[in-house]
Amino acid sequence: MDIRGRSAIVTGGASGLGAAVVDALLERGAKVVVADLQAPKRDLGSDAKHVTCDVSDEESVQKVVDAAVAMAPLGALFNCAGIAVAQKTVGRKGPHDLKAFAKVVTVNLVGSFNTLRLAAWAMKDNEPNEGGERGVVVNTASVAAFEGQIGQVAYAASKGGVVAMTLPAARELARTGIRVNTIAPGLFDTPMLAGLPEDARRSLGEQVPFPSRLGHPAEFANMAMDILENPMLNGTVIRLDGALRMGPK
Repeated sequence: MDIRGRSAIVTGGASGLGAAVVDALLERGAKVVVADLQAPKRDLGSDAKHVTCDVSDEESVQKVVDAAVAMAPLGALFNCAGIAVAQKTVGRKGPHDLKAFAKVVTVNLVGSFNTLRLAAWAMKDNEPNEGGERGVVVNTASVAAFEGQIGQVAYAASKGGVVAMTLPAARELARTGIRVNTIAPGLFDTPMLAGLPEDARRSLGEQVPFPSRLGHPAEFANMAMDILENPMLNGTVIRLDGALRMGPK
């Protein structure tokens, strides 16, 4: 899809992978709504708008969709918002906190579905392009969906759910000309890792077979744009991990 003259929503777009996607969309002439609890720390210009958003809240997401449609027909949604918690199922102090587990699943999985369903409802009214497309959705999972590590049971479960809903969502929305795909990134240089000592960051990067480093957010954004622009990519999950396969720890 050519995103010029259309709007796009990026959840979690104020920083990290989402911020890189915002930049890539603006470079391609899109109108962008940054849906994030935090405001962007830089001026994005007149073609971008920040809307405070809790992705798990229906009213909050509807405001984001309405803001995007007011700018231009909604052509794309990029779900980059997410949280993580490190807890074992049975730890030294007791069982995994149920509220913490539920919160991770609510934000990462329920939030992704919430934005997908409301954005798709708006996209279905678009005039299709010459290929019959009305919209594109790109979700973000993680390699933890396939190789969750010790302490990642909540995060892995939430991202596994994102992976599992990709194909049925794509099948359901095919008749309306809306594609749905998911990127499962490996170790990327994001704010989640920014607080680690440099030696620890280097050690994580060296676990990646090739290239042996942390991924750059711009590389994630490049993949997101490839999905946006290639109409044959639909209903699939793409690992973006430099051949990394996570061990138990």
